[in-house]
Amino acid sequence: MRDDHQHDLAPVLSSYLNEHLVRDRGLSQLTRASYAHTFILLIRFIAEATRMNIDRLHLEDITAEIVLQFLDDLEKTRKNSRRTRNLRLAAIRSFFRYVQMKIPAAMEQAARIRALGAKRADVPVIDWLSTDEVKAILGVPDMRHKDGIRDRAMLSITYICGLRVSEVLALSLGDLDLGPKPTLHVMGKGRRARILPLGPETVRLLRAWYSERPNVPYDHVFLSRLGLPLTRDGFAARLAKYTQIAAKTVPTLVPKNITPHVLRHSCAMHMLKVTRDIRKVALWLGHASIHSTEIYLHADPDEKLEILTSHGGLGIKAGRFGSRASNIMSMLQAVRKPADGLEAAVTKLKSDARFSKSN
Repeated sequence: MRDDHQHDLAPVLSSYLNEHLVRDRGLSQLTRASYAHTFILLIRFIAEATRMNIDRLHLEDITAEIVLQFLDDLEKTRKNSRRTRNLRLAAIRSFFRYVQMKIPAAMEQAARIRALGAKRADVPVIDWLSTDEVKAILGVPDMRHKDGIRDRAMLSITYICGLRVSEVLALSLGDLDLGPKPTLHVMGKGRRARILPLGPETVRLLRAWYSERPNVPYDHVFLSRLGLPLTRDGFAARLAKYTQIAAKTVPTLVPKNITPHVLRHSCAMHMLKVTRDIRKVALWLGHASIHSTEIYLHADPDEKLEILTSHGGLGIKAGRFGSRASNIMSMLQAVRKPADGLEAAVTKLKSDARFSKSN
């Protein structure tokens, strides 16, 4: 028998995904798709655990206890990492923040679920390729065939521009300007747009693909043989094929698990080595915060100290404000070092302050 105080889950969830996330929060389709997948997994888990019909589930059936069981199942049964577990929890907590605003009767239930904490997750060490390994893979597609022209252009722009696989597959013809000043317009995560310059070789490859690209209603840049937008699985399959071929001449590729995102990581690492400026890497990749980019500082121990030293100085010439800011940064960096390093930094800061006053 139906409890009149219960709320059907479907309309509330639909309003959250299709109205609130779009109208009120302005989230991208990629984010909405990720949130929706979380609830697909959660609802299936609840239905199996309670033996209830999915269509008969109510909002009140999602309790803090069942959410905890679901999160544990992600780790134990699906072998998800803590990071993935925390991302699923973030989506659920976001939904119940919306529930608190819209359904006062569910405020206590929502508060219990929103109080669930994330697990501390280790920062993974990223996988990336050397420049020789990247060149080996990009050189495999055969430019004598249409698929080879497409694949070399697609893999090259993914690596050179540091694109996510979702970004490269979503590129439309209008996103590319191959005129006198070639540029690429990318709409990334969180609807953050960025414009990247394109080099002569990338432009040459794209123009070669444009001359072979099927004339179809879709405006996606990269299409399958059937003239349909290329999929993530299609991209991954092409990359795996070319990696296997390249590994015959570059054996270091053999033990590596090379996913599409490894090309993005490789771009970031190579840019970091050249620029020694993590801020430029963050801008190029479209990161919302430099904290997201700091993972690359942990990837190569040989480069870490030099990068940190270069980043601390910022390349600012000596002057009242530039000098003080640089020394303050040095002092803060010294907090992570032994006490004698901190004492020396503080002494230098005081000395410079007296010098500034005397001038």
